[in-house]
Amino acid sequence: MQVQLIFVLCLVFTVHSETECEMAAPAGRQLATVAGGCFWCIEAVYNMHKGVHSAVSGYMGGKKDKPTYEEVCKGTTGHAEVVQVTFDPQVVSYAELLEVFWKVHDPTTLNRQGNDVGTQYRSAIYYHDDEQKRIAEASKAAATEAQLYSGTIVTEITKASKFFPAEAYHQEYYKNNPNQGYCHAVVGPKVKKFKELFREKLK
Repeated sequence: MQVQLIFVLCLVFTVHSETECEMAAPAGRQLATVAGGCFWCIEAVYNMHKGVHSAVSGYMGGKKDKPTYEEVCKGTTGHAEVVQVTFDPQVVSYAELLEVFWKVHDPTTLNRQGNDVGTQYRSAIYYHDDEQKRIAEASKAAATEAQLYSGTIVTEITKASKFFPAEAYHQEYYKNNPNQGYCHAVVGPKVKKFKELFREKLK
């Protein structure tokens, strides 16, 4: 209930008062923030992950306060489309969440995921403390060594900055619009891949 309240307040501030919301994890919870192309994809996957209490689509890493979706899509604000995850570290570890991250997007394409092109679609991990930074760097090194992809991993590992929740209609977009064209063609296959590779991690 506390996580849901925080989420609702974020949306109210974003849509109505246009004030950024600094997400804070409730006691016993932690935050993880990643960017891997369109946030509809990453959010849909993490919302199905065991131990995840919420996955909120939003914007991070830019130079403008209170960015709108239209502004971010122009690529002029510097923000990435991100998903901020609130999770229970007793159920799922930060490293496990990153393992999923590497598998459900292509971290070798600079500022691009498929036909989505622009800096807003960059691959990035935004760490919230030094321990997350260490884990993220080790995870990236492991993914590189495992040669999960033929190309070089270009994922940024950067300190988390202000998180701006996206507009209300973006939240749980795949869940609410599974038959929409983009969801069917792009989000759906990523969700299917997650279910196949991480069946034991499904809620």
